[in-house]
Amino acid sequence: NLVMKIITRIAITALALLIVAKLPIGVEIEGLAGALVAAVVLGILNTLVRPLLVILTLPITILTLGLFILVINASLFYFTATFIDGFAVAGFWSALFGSILVSIISSIANHFVK
Repeated sequence: NLVMKIITRIAITALALLIVAKLPIGVEIEGLAGALVAAVVLGILNTLVRPLLVILTLPITILTLGLFILVINASLFYFTATFIDGFAVAGFWSALFGSILVSIISSIANHFVK
């Protein structure tokens, strides 16, 4: 059952990435394979690296009333695009908007899949 949850979340994130890539915000994905690989890497980074970054940047996160979390998300989104073939992000603002939109779409889809 846990494996099915993970596969479902990866599929939802890949779908969200494909949707965001259709918008004119500077995020490009070449096909379903690129979206699936990007979704897996984003999932791994969000599980392993993001909590460490949140702890390390806690003072600035508190100072910005939590808005620095958006910078962390955008950075991980952009970082993923730097080493995944078929996934490209034009710059920081594209990564910021892309990460926000992927989060929103994924959250909504995950809510309905439960």
